[in-house]
Amino acid sequence: MLNIVEGLLIYVAVSESVLGVLGNGFIGVVSCIDCVKSKNISTVSLILTGLASSRFCLIWMIITDAYIRMFFPDIYLFGNISQYIVYLRIIMNQSSTWFATSLSIFYFLKIANYSHCIFLWLKCHINRVLLLFMGSLLISWLFAFPSIAKPSTNNIMKNRSTTWLITMHKSEYLTNQILLNIGVILVFVLCLITCFLLITSLWRHNRKTRLSATGFRDPSTEAHIKAMKILVSFIILFILYFVGTAIQISGSSTMPENKLLFIIGITTRLLYPWGHSLILMLGNRKLKQDSLRVLKPLKCWEKEKLLRIP
Repeated sequence: MLNIVEGLLIYVAVSESVLGVLGNGFIGVVSCIDCVKSKNISTVSLILTGLASSRFCLIWMIITDAYIRMFFPDIYLFGNISQYIVYLRIIMNQSSTWFATSLSIFYFLKIANYSHCIFLWLKCHINRVLLLFMGSLLISWLFAFPSIAKPSTNNIMKNRSTTWLITMHKSEYLTNQILLNIGVILVFVLCLITCFLLITSLWRHNRKTRLSATGFRDPSTEAHIKAMKILVSFIILFILYFVGTAIQISGSSTMPENKLLFIIGITTRLLYPWGHSLILMLGNRKLKQDSLRVLKPLKCWEKEKLLRIP
């Protein structure tokens, strides 16, 4: 049975999942509609569609894994379902990180102001750079899959000591997680470098053009600040995702005693796939306008419903 705190955290996790599914689904649908209307697949639409799709699936993987571990843990001991979930979660997590970093690179090349020849060449060939960067995702998968551990059922068939198996499986799992996330960590470092260069570009821009007498910022400064908000939020939420993963692993190894710790890890992990997508919607003018356009009829319907109540 769940206590009050555990039930409350599960409610928060479910709410995060619903918001994440709706938000990422909305971003994906809007990006696809824009491609159909314009009859052209732009790089930004491709990145946003890939990012939304990967996070949509990542949320389902996290929730499915948590649900099985909490309520049907025996499934992991007598089947290969855990291995399949690991495969899918690796693909979705790496895809989400690579698409988010591609979006960060796009903002950096479009907004930053540098006179270096390398930056100018990258800026002129931005579409090729992003396509090449996203294509390297396949190489990351090729390096990741050989590091995946063998299904735990093989260990169970060969050994009798349940306690020793759990300990061995935990140590192997932690080792494999480190190996599998090396590519993701390298991409995250690239995102940190991009954020630092964008901050430097903003600082240099402010030195040249100060605030006008009316107190309004120029468009370049506004673009820098919006891009930095998206990048910094991604960095913070991505760190929280790994913190939540570590908490979840610690809690799952000692369940049912530490079920609360496991649920806290799930709740923390879910902040990343839905929180950053929400910030993207608020920071992107078109996505924000489309979301307000969708919410407006709902608000009108609620008002009419309230007026009908005697």
